[in-house]
Amino acid sequence: MSPELINELVRHMLAASSRVYKAGEATPLQKLPMPSMDGVDVWVKREDLGPINAYKWRGAFNALAVTLSDYPDLKEVVTASAGNHAQGVALAARKLGVLAKIFMPQSTPMMKQTAVRFHGQDNVDIELVGDTFDQASAAAQQYSTEHGAPYIHPYDDLATIAGQATIASEILSSGEEFDYIFVPIGGGGLAAGISNWLRFVNSPIKTIGVEGVGQASMKASIDAGNIVSLDSVSGFCDGTAVKRVGDKTFRLCRDSLADIITVTDEEVSAAIQSYWVSARVTPEPSGALTLAAVKKLYREQPELLMGKKIAVICSGANMDFSKLGVISNQAALGEHSRRYLRVTMNEGEGNLLDLLQTFFFDVNVSGFQYGLVDRRYAHPVIALDAAPSVLNQVMERLKAANVPCEDVSNATDVRERIINYNASLLQNPMILNVSFPERKGALREFMGSVSDIANLCYFNYAYSGDQNGRAVMGFEFETPPEREEFMRRINAMDVVTCHPEPHDVQERMLAYDTRNAVPRVA
Repeated sequence: MSPELINELVRHMLAASSRVYKAGEATPLQKLPMPSMDGVDVWVKREDLGPINAYKWRGAFNALAVTLSDYPDLKEVVTASAGNHAQGVALAARKLGVLAKIFMPQSTPMMKQTAVRFHGQDNVDIELVGDTFDQASAAAQQYSTEHGAPYIHPYDDLATIAGQATIASEILSSGEEFDYIFVPIGGGGLAAGISNWLRFVNSPIKTIGVEGVGQASMKASIDAGNIVSLDSVSGFCDGTAVKRVGDKTFRLCRDSLADIITVTDEEVSAAIQSYWVSARVTPEPSGALTLAAVKKLYREQPELLMGKKIAVICSGANMDFSKLGVISNQAALGEHSRRYLRVTMNEGEGNLLDLLQTFFFDVNVSGFQYGLVDRRYAHPVIALDAAPSVLNQVMERLKAANVPCEDVSNATDVRERIINYNASLLQNPMILNVSFPERKGALREFMGSVSDIANLCYFNYAYSGDQNGRAVMGFEFETPPEREEFMRRINAMDVVTCHPEPHDVQERMLAYDTRNAVPRVA
């Protein structure tokens, strides 16, 4: 790395604190209780509590202040952002009295667009362009060239990087002595600022960068020895979804990061859940990258973290509310405590119940996906929640009994809950909405009470977190009297309640063979 680049960055970093705190205050450093990580001391830098609920205000304000010092009569600046940098520029534009033209991808969550307008008020003008940050950035830089408006770069500018470096200064000023700081990487501005401030002050703290596996442009570039532009990026962690890191950030991170760890979307979801359980904090996915990496490292190489004191950056909490459902569904997979198994078994009354009692007696069943497609064999998908070691034991039991079984945790049809069934095979069928106590064994008890007179032909259940579980279940009967006896039994139950689906739902579900969507012929 050239001494000129480092010297220039240091000059910017030394001056940044005199500007940055005109826009916001230092954020707290909070101890994070992590009972599952015994022997590791984890602290979180709460950037989600900053003036825009993300760290980007620091670099944006510093960069805009530097630009105004260079161009005192400036009327307009331009930038591009997937959301948080845009909010930072909007806040800075309003406080410093200039107009900000902000280009954002069309896929930017509405809450981030609303927040940009809130922070900038009359000082911002938003343009939604393209489907990715890179497309929005290209449009913004073209506008900058055509209109002579300075471009406030979200990461590849020394003034922006220096603003982000104030986080490291605050961590050091806390008096806590850390072994590692885990930093999220998108374009690399935050990682470059923190790691190089620590190097400048000769701190022994090691900086670990973290990227999502589907957007690891910095890791790819450092491994290759030159900047690599990814063909596409995963959008789950939208705040770090960058195809190409910056020229400056690449050079600065290459020589200052101790390592880069990549994590999956599921591991990020599990980290968000850990934040909620430990501190009632709900970061956006990019904000949970660092805790996800710590949890992964502890799971795979605990000896590296035992007895260590670690700081993680919770970089933001600007998340679209609709994303919570996806996060909840993925969290157990990210904890490696849930597994979806597709089992092949003989069709017939009571066979599924026998399977549960024989092989899954020591695990919690958190989901079923099953539909009758063949009179000979059934292929139910069963979601199991337990410690990884217990789940492995279940797999061994199935293997020893020669029960065909496949791990389909990452299968698209399972994730999207596509349940095939052949309605033309059913005899005297009935579709029920079943409610039962969400406790281990309750559903099995219900199935056991009716298995002698009813054959399960459809089952759609997923754990929802409620006290009462709910499932859509289909039963078929050899004779109408058995169907009547079934209804008598369930009406007499105190705990489990069953209500037939409305007539139109029954008709709709029983009129089609979902394997080919051909109407059933009467």
